[in-house]
Amino acid sequence: MKDSVAEEHLYLGFSHQHRDCIFPLHTSISLFLLSYCDCKLFKVFLVPSDEGVDDRFVTKNLPDDLQVHLISRCQLPVVVQSCCLPAVVVKDGKFCRAGLSVVLRHIIQKTYEADPSKKDVLELLGFKKTCLKACAEVSQWTRLCEISIPLAVEGFLTTSPEQCQAVPPDILQLERKLGEPVRVHNDDKIRRQKLQQQKAGAKVAVPVLGKEGTEEGKPVEMHEHPLPSLELSIAFSKLLVQEASDAINREAPHIRRTKTSDLPPLDHVFAEGLYFTLADIVLLPCIHQFLVSSKKQGRNPVNLPLISSWYQRVQEIPGIKKAAGKCHMELLQLPELTSAPKEQLQDFSSIPDELEEENEDSHFIGGPRPTMSKLMENGIEAKFSPHPCPSWTLDWTNLPPAVSPGEGKMSRDRALRKQQQLNNLVAAVTKLAKPGDVIVDFCSGGGHVGIVLAYTMPSCQVVLIENKELSLMRAKDRSDELGLNNIWFIQSNLDYFNGSFNIGVALHACGVATDMVIEHCIKARAAFVISPCCYGFIQNTMKFKYPQSHQFKEILSYKEHMILCRFADQTALQLSPERKLIGKQCMGLVDLDRAWAAEEHNYSVQVTSMEPESCSPKNNMFVGIPT
Repeated sequence: MKDSVAEEHLYLGFSHQHRDCIFPLHTSISLFLLSYCDCKLFKVFLVPSDEGVDDRFVTKNLPDDLQVHLISRCQLPVVVQSCCLPAVVVKDGKFCRAGLSVVLRHIIQKTYEADPSKKDVLELLGFKKTCLKACAEVSQWTRLCEISIPLAVEGFLTTSPEQCQAVPPDILQLERKLGEPVRVHNDDKIRRQKLQQQKAGAKVAVPVLGKEGTEEGKPVEMHEHPLPSLELSIAFSKLLVQEASDAINREAPHIRRTKTSDLPPLDHVFAEGLYFTLADIVLLPCIHQFLVSSKKQGRNPVNLPLISSWYQRVQEIPGIKKAAGKCHMELLQLPELTSAPKEQLQDFSSIPDELEEENEDSHFIGGPRPTMSKLMENGIEAKFSPHPCPSWTLDWTNLPPAVSPGEGKMSRDRALRKQQQLNNLVAAVTKLAKPGDVIVDFCSGGGHVGIVLAYTMPSCQVVLIENKELSLMRAKDRSDELGLNNIWFIQSNLDYFNGSFNIGVALHACGVATDMVIEHCIKARAAFVISPCCYGFIQNTMKFKYPQSHQFKEILSYKEHMILCRFADQTALQLSPERKLIGKQCMGLVDLDRAWAAEEHNYSVQVTSMEPESCSPKNNMFVGIPT
């Protein structure tokens, strides 16, 4: 084990306790993962929502071997006060990770870095280490695990039995998910093996991990299961550090010739498919509390056979029962249920019906001219305001190398274009900012915008928010080289930042991210300077419906607005001048809809083109000021 691991502080919220559970459930989940990983690398703080809470009451159901400290919210590092908990902060207080998935993934990575023998812990991150990596704003699965189910269970536990429904819709949605066919890397080979076993009528020997898995010197217990258990064999062989191929024999020639469409689907073993991942760790404390409460109310989970089977299966994972014991979770033993009442699940799809229909309708064939003509007939055309300071530029030659975007691996031409883009945004922010302002660089990437602002505006506090850890670490390295003291780094999804600020800025925020940044700025009554990107990725989500403004809604359907978005992406340099002109007009119309939507919230918004326009195919920029 490595000794030189810098101490980090982990802050967890505390609202109340319910039986053996600490609320919010995000805290119980975090504590459960710490116990499962046997991780002692963090100094753990509980942050009670009620300042007058009794210390002994707070610490009653904490893991036995974990030292936890109490701290009031006003004592938190300032950067943490701007974030939702859980949050992790490095000792210098400049770099914060916030939000459940980001924090849990960090705990896993730090555990493995400190002790590389814990490969089972690293495996929790799944194939290509992407488990729960996509942010909840765009990933329905992350949203279900990270937000929807914890909130649904909390609501279920705090509602009186007379008032609460039998099963919350989000729990039924998980049941439905567990019944969907599994898609995994190389699943074609596994599905052929499953077909071969079905035709042969064979049985599969499946390792049974028992109470706490295998013990040293003891043979692995093997049980025979009927045909559908090939998935179990593969899943548990991985847990026993065997190659999955050990569980798969070479298929017969007639099986190899079978069309992929004719192969049997794979069944779920764990939440994300065949393998035990972080998603199972997140869901277990939630589903456990739901099942315990249901049992106390005299309700049997007869309509949740897949969740019940999953709950029992997770208990066979080495270390799960031990971690549950540390966290005072008395896991239940449930009767085996056989079939799901599909009529009870069919109304709870992973996507709301109207959203699913609209997104399906977005796959269209046709050009933008009819839609543009329709808008023109109603007096709507792309409008671009004059650039507020077209000739303004930073003196790049006299700035330290670490300030320039060319410091990275960019080519000289690309670095020049990036400098030109930064000239536009920094000029606009400079006109808006005053000493003492907090400026937030949303979707900051490697910090090109934020670092320039922090260096050139030392009297302002700059906050970089980015979901990708490596990008943010590169930004921090550049900041450290410059010795900047007016900059913070927050690795989180946008929804986990709730601090107050004066100006929001984003360079090439992708698709819906632009609208998320505008939403944050409107909530904070902050000015914004934004250059959008990836218009083709815009689509209806749980939070946003398009078009957004009253004027556009009266004229265009969702499908027609999507036509504008798709063609707004056709501005690449290699396209013909006519195609690029249409693309530019579509960009202007999409951003006009955004500008008018913001003006409905009492903002003055101007859409302009960056100078020179050749600095980027996505050269729109809009500046919004609260009125």
